[in-house]
Amino acid sequence: MSVDLDRMLNLASDLVARAQKRGADVAECVIQDSAHLSAKVRLGEPELVEEASSRAAGMRVMLGQQVAVTYTSDLSPAGLELLISDALELAQLSQPDPFAGPPDPSLLSKSEQHADLDLFDVSVDAVDAAEAVRRATVAERAALDHDPRVKNTEGATFTRVSGGSALVTSGGFSGASQGTYASVVVNPVVDDEGGKKRSGYYWSARRHLSMLEDDRAVGIEAAKRTLQKLGARRVESQEVPVIFDPDSARAIVGLLASCVNGGSIWRRSSYLLDRVGTRVASDLLTLVDDPLIVRGPGSRAYDGEGLLSRRNVVVENGILQGYQLDSYSARKLNLASTSNASRGSSGGVGIGSSNLHMQRGSTTAKDLLRDTKKGLYVTNMMGFGFNAVTGDFSRGASGFWVENGELAFPVSEVTISLNLDQLLQRIDAVADDLDPKTSIAAPTFRVSSMTLAGGK
Repeated sequence: MSVDLDRMLNLASDLVARAQKRGADVAECVIQDSAHLSAKVRLGEPELVEEASSRAAGMRVMLGQQVAVTYTSDLSPAGLELLISDALELAQLSQPDPFAGPPDPSLLSKSEQHADLDLFDVSVDAVDAAEAVRRATVAERAALDHDPRVKNTEGATFTRVSGGSALVTSGGFSGASQGTYASVVVNPVVDDEGGKKRSGYYWSARRHLSMLEDDRAVGIEAAKRTLQKLGARRVESQEVPVIFDPDSARAIVGLLASCVNGGSIWRRSSYLLDRVGTRVASDLLTLVDDPLIVRGPGSRAYDGEGLLSRRNVVVENGILQGYQLDSYSARKLNLASTSNASRGSSGGVGIGSSNLHMQRGSTTAKDLLRDTKKGLYVTNMMGFGFNAVTGDFSRGASGFWVENGELAFPVSEVTISLNLDQLLQRIDAVADDLDPKTSIAAPTFRVSSMTLAGGK
């Protein structure tokens, strides 16, 4: 899709000026324009082709310390006039918040400071429905052709997203950006003993089309991973080392991200409250939030309030360095923003990471596995058993049993549990297989001991 960033900036500037003229002490406007295409194929036949586009304007206004947020997808003159009127009316009805306010204007970034992060790929933008169906078909066919035991699938899907956004604030910020993202996923299904069905998947995703893994390779890998699940069984309850593959490791890092979020801290709903400067993980764990990675899935030149993006080390060699903050949470905690404000099409400001990655280790995943005499290799987790206030963690899991450094047999229907604080501090090996295809990512790592609840 063709995005006119200058037009979006002009519209946002106009709405901000009009809101100020009508009495707003602070006015901020975000304009977003995006297009989405998803094509799903099952057993060689198109099952779903979905294409949609959206345009929206979101505003945040302040009358003193009374704040309101409004949103509309009606960008007609009447719709935009109503957007401003609703924002001002809602602000008048809201309760004053002593911590409300925009960032200090002196902290706002300038357009000439914004790095070119190469987030937009015209070839992603050019993928049409026919091409998306073709690529999904190729990926699924590769899975089906890989092994005669793969006779069924839940489908293969190719998705692409493209769009742009513009942000203008009365404090003096003006910025616009555009980006793309494409992915392909294949979900084979195989028959197991006792009439059981085993499903698996593999996927690839990137900002640029040329960086995606080959469609056939994705399908073949999906088939291999699904076939590995045949004969899965439970194991006895015990305390064992647990290895998390990159997908499950990413989920663990996501839990940690929720606990360093400034909103959780000022609400006192995180077990990491008052833990800055203390050990929260093994010295093998370093967690970095870096919005300036070229072509990174979460990269951005500026944050949701217009502050210049910056690299933040959240945990360094196991020591918590700080929380992720926007201006509001920083005021609540008497700290400074870490440029982690996020803003969606609604116009409201929240807190979000950019590219939050656990740094890679120095060993290979194969060597890490080879160094494990016995344990559980986790490839999938189910449910949501986590209490951010206490850190207690318990999830259903499946994967493989490890014996003498090798994958012995597939495992299912077990539960792994350990307080997250202890889990992170028991990490005793980190591999070098970090794959930054998602904004939160981690390499394979091993926890020296966890409680595994199973049974036979």
